[in-house]
Amino acid sequence: MFILNVLIKGCILTVVHGKLLMFDEEENEIGDVESVPDYDTFKSLQQVGDKIFGEPKPSVFPEELGEYHEGDILHPLILSRNGLRAKSSRWPNKTIPFEISPYIRGADRQMIVESLNEFHKSTCLKFKERRPKDIDYIYFTNGNTGCWSSVGRIGGRQEINLQIPGCTTKRGTVMHEILHAVGFMHEQNRPDRDKYVTINYNNIERGKESNFEKTQTETVDNQGIGYDYQSVMHYSSTAFSRNGLPTIEPKVRGITLGQRESFSKKDIRKVLKMYGCTKNSSGVGDLISSVSTIFTS
Repeated sequence: MFILNVLIKGCILTVVHGKLLMFDEEENEIGDVESVPDYDTFKSLQQVGDKIFGEPKPSVFPEELGEYHEGDILHPLILSRNGLRAKSSRWPNKTIPFEISPYIRGADRQMIVESLNEFHKSTCLKFKERRPKDIDYIYFTNGNTGCWSSVGRIGGRQEINLQIPGCTTKRGTVMHEILHAVGFMHEQNRPDRDKYVTINYNNIERGKESNFEKTQTETVDNQGIGYDYQSVMHYSSTAFSRNGLPTIEPKVRGITLGQRESFSKKDIRKVLKMYGCTKNSSGVGDLISSVSTIFTS
C-alpha cells in the first residue's frame, strides 16, 4: 500500500493506492482535486508510485542504478512545479547560485568547478557563488546515497548529491546532475523515444521497469530538437540490466547510447532554447577560477 501526504498551498493531498484525495488542514474534504495548483505535474509523476517523493538512500551503484525516479531524480517532499514546461522551474536571469560542501575537497571539488565552467563556455547560464541573500540555490554534497538531483528550480536549498568517488570520476556525470537541476529530464524517457529506441523489458532488473516509463507530453518540452543518442542525459545501453544484455537498443545501427564526457551539440542547443538565448552570453571572463569561500545556512 502506498500512502502519501503532501501539504501544498493550504491543502493536503493524500494518495492512497493511487487515488488522489484533497483535504484542508482540519481534515475536511474540499473542492475539486484537479483545481489544485500544480495538479498536472503531480498527476504526471503519480505513475512512479513511492518514488515520487522521498529521502536519499544509501547506494552502492551511484549513477544509473540508484533507488530514485529514473535512477537519479529525487523529487522533494514539498510539491512544486518542476516540469520542464513550467517557467517557474527555470532559474531567473539565467543565473544559478551554488554552494559546495566543505567536505568536498581537492580533485573532486575541482571536478565540480570544471563542470560548471563547461556551462559558461557553451551556454548562456551563469553559476555564481551563493551569497546569504540568495534564497534559491543548488548545494553540492557528497553523501553515500548515489548521484541524484531534483529537476528544475524547486526553491530554497536544492541539493545535488555526488557520492565520491563514483559520481566525480567523469565530468559528464557531474554535468548530467547539474542539467537535471537546470530543468532537463532523461533523453530516453522522451514521449517520442519509441521512434528511436527499443526498450527490452525482459532484460530490465525486476522492479526497475518504472525507470523506463515515458514522460507525459504535457510535462516535457523537447525544445523542438530531435532525439539525441549522444546526449549526456541518455542512459547507456545496459542501464538497469539484470543479465548484462541491452535494455535500450537504438533503431539505427552502429550507434552508441549516451556518454559522460561532456555536452553533445544538441544538449547545448536545448539549454540555449530553454533559456531564450541564441548563443553563449557568459563569456570567457565569467569562468569560475576557484571556489574559496563557503557560506553555511
